[in-house]
Amino acid sequence: MALPLPTGLTPPEVAFLCEMEMVTVIPRQRLERLELLGGPIAPLQPPYRAPLPLWLALLLKRQRRANILPPPWLSPASLDAILKLETTIPSFSSPPPMPPTSTSPPFLPSATADAPPDALPYHWLELGEMLLDAAPDDIPEPDNVRRLMRDLREVRMAKMRAGVSVLEGGREVKMNGVGGMEVSEGRAFISGVVDGLRYETQSYVSGRIGASKELSRKEREAEERENGIGSTGNEEDEDEMDYLR
Repeated sequence: MALPLPTGLTPPEVAFLCEMEMVTVIPRQRLERLELLGGPIAPLQPPYRAPLPLWLALLLKRQRRANILPPPWLSPASLDAILKLETTIPSFSSPPPMPPTSTSPPFLPSATADAPPDALPYHWLELGEMLLDAAPDDIPEPDNVRRLMRDLREVRMAKMRAGVSVLEGGREVKMNGVGGMEVSEGRAFISGVVDGLRYETQSYVSGRIGASKELSRKEREAEERENGIGSTGNEEDEDEMDYLR
């Protein structure tokens, strides 16, 4: 018997989608034109930069046929500035602005060498981890970058937990700027809070309906007594069954 699939995207599925993001590479060897499902890839000629999907860039990096240029936000200075901003504001830092010619990931140039240095893209966490694992020699100060990313992850997850907790008070919470992997990892406790609120709401509504039926029954009996009308046993049984429903 097959087990039910979990709701939403799992972390491995989010990482798989991240591999469609475009990054900038510097080829070390010539590569002929490639016909891919997402469109053709122009011929690569060193030392000219070229945009490639992340999965292809990682493959060429493992084959030592290209170097990957990390996006500007994956530098120690940019990550440190974003971390300071995250610790001073209650909300999440703003995502990169939407270019006028694109609509949604993975078509945003948020991981190329031309990406803005002061904003974290939607796949910042998983993309940074992939580049640190596959191309640490292409990233300046990789150990410092890894530490800053870990600090950013902890700060933003704490914000997400604090934001979800306000739902119990009936207030709304804004999740603008939250990354794909952060949503996937936080889905468990977010779903738990939402399910708890749904159960409390249903219990409250059921209790109010039951109390309203009981009050109506008592008012009807009092009115019948005032009018001198006695209720039969069958009517009482019907009222009792109506209340139990």
